[in-house]
Formats: sequence, C-alpha cells, structure tokens
Amino acid sequence: MALAAFGQLNMEEPPPILGSRSVDCFEKLEQIGEGTYGQVYMAKDKKTGEIVALKKIRMDNEREGFPITAIREIKILKKLHHQNVIHLKEIVTSPGRDTDDQGKPDNNQYKGGIYMVFDYMDHDLTGLSARPNLRFPVPQIKCYMKQLLTGLHYCHANQVLHRDIKGSNLLIDNEGNLKLGDFGLARGFSHDHDVNLTNRVITLWYRPPELLLGATKYGPAIDMWSVGCIFAELLNGGKPILPGKTDPEQLTKIYELCGSPDENNWPGVSKMPWYNQLKSPRPLKRRVREICRLFDRHALDLLDKMLALDPSKRISAKDALDAEYFWTDPLPCDPKSLPKYESSHEFQTKKRRQEMRQNEEAAKKQKLQHPQQQQHGVGQTHAASHWPAGPNHPMHNAPPPQLSHAGGPSGHHYYQNPHGGTPGPNRYHPNGNQSGGYNNQSRGGYSSSGSYPSRGRGAPYGVGPPNYSQGGGQYGRGQNPIAGGARNQQYGWQ
Repeated sequence: MALAAFGQLNMEEPPPILGSRSVDCFEKLEQIGEGTYGQVYMAKDKKTGEIVALKKIRMDNEREGFPITAIREIKILKKLHHQNVIHLKEIVTSPGRDTDDQGKPDNNQYKGGIYMVFDYMDHDLTGLSARPNLRFPVPQIKCYMKQLLTGLHYCHANQVLHRDIKGSNLLIDNEGNLKLGDFGLARGFSHDHDVNLTNRVITLWYRPPELLLGATKYGPAIDMWSVGCIFAELLNGGKPILPGKTDPEQLTKIYELCGSPDENNWPGVSKMPWYNQLKSPRPLKRRVREICRLFDRHALDLLDKMLALDPSKRISAKDALDAEYFWTDPLPCDPKSLPKYESSHEFQTKKRRQEMRQNEEAAKKQKLQHPQQQQHGVGQTHAASHWPAGPNHPMHNAPPPQLSHAGGPSGHHYYQNPHGGTPGPNRYHPNGNQSGGYNNQSRGGYSSSGSYPSRGRGAPYGVGPPNYSQGGGQYGRGQNPIAGGARNQQYGWQ
C-alpha cells in the first residue's frame, strides 16, 4: 500500500478490519445523543470498566450497503491522531436486533448493528454554556479557543475540512481538554480547489457567506468563519451572534454585522451563483468593531479577522494561534486548573427542558379540566388531590424556535451528523449577559472548584500523548512565552 505524502491523508487506504468485538461487551448506561444517523449512548466496558461513547450507525434507510458518510468519517478519524481531536477507539457490531439503554428493542428493521466507539467526554460546549449562572472567565475562554484552534490547525495541515464547527461538536472533559467531534460532514481537500464540493454543510448559524451565496470551491476558511462565531458567542456570554432561521435571513444578519459584499471588499463575489438573488438591497457598512466594542481590544482584533467576508482574507488557524490575544494577560489557563462540572450535553439539556414543558402543559390542562377547583377557598383542602405536583410557574427558558432544514444549530449530539433545531437565545439563563460584551473587571478570576461539583462521572480514562509536541508553557503558566515568529516553533507545523 503506497504511503501518503507528509501532511496528507491516504484516503485510498481502506480502514482496518474491525468489528471483532460485540457491542454486548458494553453496558449502555444512558442515551446522550440522537440524530438522523443513529443514537449515542454513554456505556461502560464490562471487562475494563472504562466509560465510552457508543455511536450507532443507523442502517434502516440504507438500500445499497454501508452509509458513505460513515465510511468517510471512519477513514478520516482513523488517520487523525491529536489530543484535540476525538479518538475513534474501535468499531463493534451486534449480531442481533439491538436494544436501547432501557432494554427495549430498537426500530431497525434489519438484524444487527454497527457502532463507533469513542472516548467519552463529559460535556459539549453548548450544554456546558447553557448551565444556569455559569459564565466563562477570560482565561477559560482563551484556554478553550486555543485548544479549538490547535485541533483545527492539525486537521487543516492534514488537508481535512471539518465542515460542521459548532458548540455541540466541541467536546470537553472534566480535565479541561477540548476535542473536535462529529466528523460526519468532514472530507479531505486539495489546496488548488479544483473539486466542486457541496455548499449544504455547516449548521446555519455558523455557515459562512460564501456557502450561503452558492460557492462550491472552498477551503479551510469556511471552518474559520464558524470558529469566529463560536468565539463571539463565548465573549457574548453564550448568546449566538447570527441566529438566522433561513438562508436569506442568515445572510441579512451577516450583512448587518459585517457589511454588504461587493467587488471592492470581496473581489469576485458578484460571480457567486446566488449573489444577484441574495445581495443586499442597499449598501451596508461593516459594524463588527462598533457592535462588539465592549470586547477586549485584542479579542476584537482577532474576531474581526475571523469574520472577514472575503475568505481569502480570513485568518488561518495557524495565524490565529499567534494572535496577541493569546499572548497578553490574562493568559490562557492550564486545562487541569478548570472547575469540574456535572455532565452537560446539549441532548440532555433539551430533554430536561422538554420534560419541564410537558409538566407545565399538564398543569395547564389539569386547570382547564377542573375549572371549578379554582373557586374553592384556602380551607377546602379536599381539592388539593386533583392538582399535580409538577411546576406550574412560568419557565425561564422558552421553547426552542422551529427552524427550517439545516437552519439553526443542530439539536443533536456532537457524535451525530446533525439536522434540526436547537434552543434559541432564550435557552440561556436570564442572568446571563445580554449586553453584547463583557467587563474584564467584573469577570475577574475564578475558583478552581465549580458550583456544580462532579458526581463521580468524570472521565476515567487517559488521553493519549499529543501527536505533535507543543512544548512547555502553551497555556501560559509562569511567564509569558517569547514573542514573535518563535511562537510557531512550539507547534512543530509548517
């Protein structure tokens, strides 16, 4: 088998023959995700006791063999080995009809199933950000962003586009490590951009303008736009900055923030397939620095470069790692110094909210069915038995918006290839920042122990050594590392 050139993936090489173990070797503990391509479970290896994540590859809609998306995902993940990329441990199979974590048979009309086994991660960024009263201090934001950019730079250096960067696909364990997850939409690319690629990728809120205008030749810059949206979201107290519901609305929000594109600020944009249909009816000025003026100066400089309309002018992951933002006080903290939180996944958060809504609706229905009970006085306690014990006060979180296909962040877990809706801006706690910025003094330092202590469900497994040495002091412990071009030497990449 011919070897690939350095920095490239050999996509011709088939994945190793796996599946020698049965899924019966694992005990399903809890469902933590669900999407078009199957369910995801937290599970325990019965032999070693290790906690893992099982992603079931849904086969009931396949008529012509193994899903091509799963084949591509497996090939890519077997080639990527980095501390900031989710690790595919193995592939396991089930000989007969599967059951869920409650022991109930699944709906697969075919016998058997195939599972991808991943490292279990305690949180995804969306689920963690949605925790009530939780605000990330600046050193923690820098820590997460630096890990995200490091993992993404590794992917781009190996000619892999992720094509679905969003909060629910950024996985975090209780050791503070962040990993890129869900490579279901990922694919290899060539730098000459001679291949037409689909533009129906990346969840709408994080989709760059070139894809919305119909581009089919693109590169790593599409991922960097998504990273910019995530960055702004972290700085903005967890509130999304571009929550559009349709493609035209999404472009309108982009134009209102970043200005309307033309041949002056984006040469060649008028040749985009859908430019004439979706161009701004009037010229709009770029307002990133005005709207985000409360952000830290170095953070604003980096964000402005990430959200460049012209993809050729958008900053790369490698250059972003060298931005002043990561080399000025307060420095990125050591991941191990971060607080430990109770498990927080977007799927679980949505499930809890759904249960709250159901309880609320049941209480309202009970009132409508027994209107006379409301006329009884306080002393008539015999009516109490008719009232449910569930909450009947207004909820803090409104129901998620109903978005169109591919619109809005996916409600599915990070291991899934996502579709559907997600909680809108109201999913954040009322005490969260709604002002569009943050105050460094008010956000100060943070405690090494969180307000949600771990309940013993931390990651009981090790993370392998990094594929590329990053040298000491990468998280800013001790003194500020040397500045200038020497910074990039610690990453060992070209």
